[in-house]
Amino acid sequence: MLENEAARSLYHDVAKGLPIIDYHCHLPPEEIAENRQFENLSELWLEGDHYKWRAMRANGVDEKFCTGDADPYDKFLAFAKTVPYLLRNPIYHWTHLELKRLFGIDSLLNEQSAPEIWAQANEQLADESMRAQGILKHFNVEVVCTTDDPAAALPHHEKYKASNGALKLFPTYRPDKALNIQGGDDFQAWLNALSDVSGISVTNFSSLLEALRKRHDDFGALGCRLSDHGLEQCFGGTTDKATAATIFEKALAGNAVSDEERYSYASYLMVFFGELDAEKGWTKQLHLGAYRNVNSAKLKQLGPDTGYDSISDLPQAHELGSYFDQLESRGAMPKTIIYNLNPAQNYVFASLAGNFQDGSVPGKIQFGSGWWFLDQHEGMEWQINALSSQGLLSRFVGMLTDSRSFLSFPRHEYFRRILCNMLGKDIEKGMIPDDIDLVSRMLKDICYSNARNYFGFYDSE
Repeated sequence: MLENEAARSLYHDVAKGLPIIDYHCHLPPEEIAENRQFENLSELWLEGDHYKWRAMRANGVDEKFCTGDADPYDKFLAFAKTVPYLLRNPIYHWTHLELKRLFGIDSLLNEQSAPEIWAQANEQLADESMRAQGILKHFNVEVVCTTDDPAAALPHHEKYKASNGALKLFPTYRPDKALNIQGGDDFQAWLNALSDVSGISVTNFSSLLEALRKRHDDFGALGCRLSDHGLEQCFGGTTDKATAATIFEKALAGNAVSDEERYSYASYLMVFFGELDAEKGWTKQLHLGAYRNVNSAKLKQLGPDTGYDSISDLPQAHELGSYFDQLESRGAMPKTIIYNLNPAQNYVFASLAGNFQDGSVPGKIQFGSGWWFLDQHEGMEWQINALSSQGLLSRFVGMLTDSRSFLSFPRHEYFRRILCNMLGKDIEKGMIPDDIDLVSRMLKDICYSNARNYFGFYDSE
């Protein structure tokens, strides 16, 4: 992936050894706090990994080997049989990077090599150094930000904070379920949980806002510096508090809420969340463009986040622009990262970010890294090119895993190699100066320093 000497020098001399700040992932905090020891490679590698499950299903593998109750080795073998069919899919690269970087295993994974790889990996996983925290240390991870519902308690974050561990582990405030006003019994159950964990009985709209603010404060006390929303499209409507309250109390009484009412209610709450983030100097993340739970039969059978989502083709510019404009008009525009899932929208996102840079913070509005279906070679290049042409690549806060797997940290290496290769080719073509100090400084900033300075994780040091 490093096609010339400049690229190789940039990667091996600058990017390779930099620590990792993984500011957005879905790792289970309990597994970090409890320092989980994995019984076998299947537990570590295949649990919760819908990327692999999708690939296995496409290869004709039965569901029992994906999310089902098949023997762990049989699940691993089913994946191993799939790997040779993954040529040109990024999972092929990630699979072998992960085997090499954690276990030192160079062999190509297939049905024939599977028994030996299984034995080698499991032998190493039995060592105390291969518990969850040891794996993070092995990958030189400094910061991990998990993704957490404000209606959920955070005992594992509290436990880890009290342990004074070397890793910085922080929650991220993701209140998407507050927007699910059409959710019926599920929404009521979420409100009950929010009431319990906040200590504020949610009986009307004002108490809902109070409880959400209380949890925002609680997250902040545990070091949280980011919020997050995963939306197919942003809610950019203009709604006053009285209207939002009427809609909420209609739902609370058990009455049906229309799509238009849900849009108005969600639009108000999104502005409220933006104001909370701006007050504390947090960074808001907006993951936009996922068409989720497309297969309703599989959603009913297996639940969400099992590999039945895809790219949405909804327009984004006007809703996102209107949302930002409302925050800006209130003096409440927080630092924000916008992640795009539809590559046709890359230049929309990159150009829209420039409308709300205000000179207060370098790179205040970020066009985030290639996400989900775009966190692969071509998708990363597309994102980097759009950001470079419309903004300041030098101020980019870089890569994240967005993963549920402790083995996903080589994705940072993957990103760094791609970036170094792009810069190396630019040097070779004369597109940027052949000034290794200048380019190296930018590279270090993108891979580490910008994130360190932008998010505020180290402010207390």
